[in-house]
Amino acid sequence: MENIKVALVHDWLTGRRGGEKVLEVMAEMFPRAPIYTLFHFSGSQDEVLERKSIKTSFLQRMPGTKKRYRSYLPFFPLAVELFDLQSYDLILSSSHCVAKGAIPSPEALHISYIHSPVRYAWNQYFSYFSSEKLSFFSRILIPPVIHRLRIWDESSSSRVDHFIANSQNVAQRIQKYYRRTAHVIHPPVETEFFQPSDQDTEDYYLIVSALVPYKRIDVAVEAFNQTQKKLKIVGQGPQYRELRKKAYSNIEFMGFLEGSRLLRVYQKARALIIPGEEDFGINSLESQACGVPVVAYGKGGATETVIHEKTGLFFSQLNSESLQRTLDRMEGLNFNKSLIRNNALRFSREKFKENLSSYIQQKWDTFKRNQ
Repeated sequence: MENIKVALVHDWLTGRRGGEKVLEVMAEMFPRAPIYTLFHFSGSQDEVLERKSIKTSFLQRMPGTKKRYRSYLPFFPLAVELFDLQSYDLILSSSHCVAKGAIPSPEALHISYIHSPVRYAWNQYFSYFSSEKLSFFSRILIPPVIHRLRIWDESSSSRVDHFIANSQNVAQRIQKYYRRTAHVIHPPVETEFFQPSDQDTEDYYLIVSALVPYKRIDVAVEAFNQTQKKLKIVGQGPQYRELRKKAYSNIEFMGFLEGSRLLRVYQKARALIIPGEEDFGINSLESQACGVPVVAYGKGGATETVIHEKTGLFFSQLNSESLQRTLDRMEGLNFNKSLIRNNALRFSREKFKENLSSYIQQKWDTFKRNQ
């Protein structure tokens, strides 16, 4: 595939989460491919991506994007459709919002890696836009905007030749909302970096997450307010002030951490807490790579990464009482660090790269034979 022109399309580059780690591997596989994205905040990515040719949309120049880029949501479909991709042979999109709606040339192959169909348009709509969270004008404006986004999202799915889902959980949603079959390739975990420590575990639990509604950090805050166990929360997001206001003094908000600082926080935790339904949950495997068990809500992507009673525990109901009961049970259990880490090794970066490369090559060969 050395002589083909490849373009990478990603929703936005404003922070480094699971989607950006997938994009980093794509960029390694296709080092000459430019990245098309709605927004790029300089310095927000690993050097692998910052050194790439990054082409942003007209929204990059709009006022207030640094703090409120999501407020331009009604313009996202238009922005991604205005990318000129007509000279490329292969479009590889990495999408949790609108990237999969980019318009390829009729002679191009488009493969889309889906982290989730647009969450706030489909399965997480009421987590973001329940009526009690919205102002009077938002209750009037948001429903028709999201309605139009749903129509566009479903119709634009036909522009994709092949879907890859990051989990069986997401593959089911792709089938439900787009009526398309997706091949599952789980995201990469940096198992060489995230490793167990010889130091003793400290007396705290950990959350590593964006502070957004569907993550349900509020459930964990309520549970730890009641138990008075120590909880450290790593992450940033629009819910920061609301959650900080609710939290008691036993809950520490640490902001954004990366590199060795994040590694140390993982290594010393009693367990990682995943209080909401994840699409996949790469933080679950970063924790397990460190030999640290996981307490997760027993639905969604966590069921594909956590082995109940071996690498962690599930709680069955999405409320603080169910989480509290599971935390109490956690106190009396001992977990095998080696077994936990071995589970994470199934999702290594090398295996992801091998699986993705093989899949793309297979689809490209078929595409060329049929031309």
